[in-house]
Amino acid sequence: MTEPTIVPRSSHTISRRDIDPGALKVLYRLHEHNYIAYLVGGSVRDLLLNRRPKDFDIGTSAHPHQVKKLFRNCWIIGRRFRLAHVKFGTHTIEVATFRRLVDAPGPEAEAAEAEATEALDAADALDLADSGAEDGEERTYADEATPDHRRVPRANDRLIHRDNTYGTPEEDAFRRDFTVNALFYDIGTFSIIDYVGGLQDLEARVIRSIGDPNVRFLEDPVRMLRAVVLSARLEFTIDQPSLDAIAIHRHEIARSAPARLLEEYYKILRSGHAEDAMRLLRDTRLMKEITPELADAPDALWQSISALDRYRARFAAAPDSLTNTILAGTLLHPLGLAGRRSRFSADPLERRVEIGMLPIARRDVERLQHILSMQSRLLDLDAPLRAQRALLHRSTLDEALTWMEIHGDRGDVVSHWRALQGQGAQPQPQEQPVDAGYRPRRRRRRRRRTRFAAPQE
Repeated sequence: MTEPTIVPRSSHTISRRDIDPGALKVLYRLHEHNYIAYLVGGSVRDLLLNRRPKDFDIGTSAHPHQVKKLFRNCWIIGRRFRLAHVKFGTHTIEVATFRRLVDAPGPEAEAAEAEATEALDAADALDLADSGAEDGEERTYADEATPDHRRVPRANDRLIHRDNTYGTPEEDAFRRDFTVNALFYDIGTFSIIDYVGGLQDLEARVIRSIGDPNVRFLEDPVRMLRAVVLSARLEFTIDQPSLDAIAIHRHEIARSAPARLLEEYYKILRSGHAEDAMRLLRDTRLMKEITPELADAPDALWQSISALDRYRARFAAAPDSLTNTILAGTLLHPLGLAGRRSRFSADPLERRVEIGMLPIARRDVERLQHILSMQSRLLDLDAPLRAQRALLHRSTLDEALTWMEIHGDRGDVVSHWRALQGQGAQPQPQEQPVDAGYRPRRRRRRRRRTRFAAPQE
């Protein structure tokens, strides 16, 4: 039993005014029903650093189905890691039950857990049907490994395949990745709870793994990537044991689901510190394992990423204009993998674009080709007004303007098109001179064909 460090309300700067109203509603309702409810993870860290958190995640002693009974707007997702998502409009609050770290189970334990998981999936299917949601509507990235990327167990495999063994807040803190991410904010006492020394590392601006990094990185190799990204985003340093473990186990990143790695790359590009994070990935040689094309890329790639960071710095949070298509194009275009249209192939494998382990969605590649093909037309400000207004109806116009704003360095062109958008997408009818001798031609009506019933025998 570890005695936690408890910081009372009078000794820290977190205020409920800075917490999302939906998260407060979930915290209060769980607390009113005698469940432990903490604000957890990066939200506590960011609030202590006077940053605006992107997400407000909640840890609780309530199990997922108990959370669902308290909220009608709740869905249970995940198989490896079961979570409750409480939705407020388009905004989602993630609620996770406190878990404990367990050793890798044997074959009999895995079979028993698989049976229990199937039973839970059947119960979730009924819950989703009752709520009107489709089965499998939301899944975590850990569940999205395709048959081509299934992880094959091996001797002494420490990779966590399922993580649904519930525990106490202390056990939950010690199973998290880094000390600065294991801080809790108690809604009952408004105090901060620290089991792992995260407050000291936050003050020292150090990213430190909880436990032996050689073990923790084998449990989830994506933690190596997150350590680098977190260090670049917060401008912290990584402690030496973690750097040594990354150097030893960086090849294990290949065992992660490609879709999960792609989402991590998108998070890097949206962070506003993409260039620092990418260069650190290159220095730690993780980039060589995930995307070797980027590790040996020309200077055009770094100029493209730097331009993206300058655009992101104009916003307090990642704007909606930074779509996956724009982010993928920032990497693909400098490598010469975007912009050219190839002959259509019925085989989806031939139309797939990949950067190392990262599978870029075909719809994003095709949309990027449309965006790049529009750039020359957007630059032609002398085109007839009718032709310009025709572009306002293109579904990719906003993304094409965002691309020009980031990579085109033509603010005057973007301002021109934004002004046209402000005038309305519908072209104004122009008055034509009336000819006194002109009589409009009467349109003939087409007769409807009569269908005769077949004679009955």
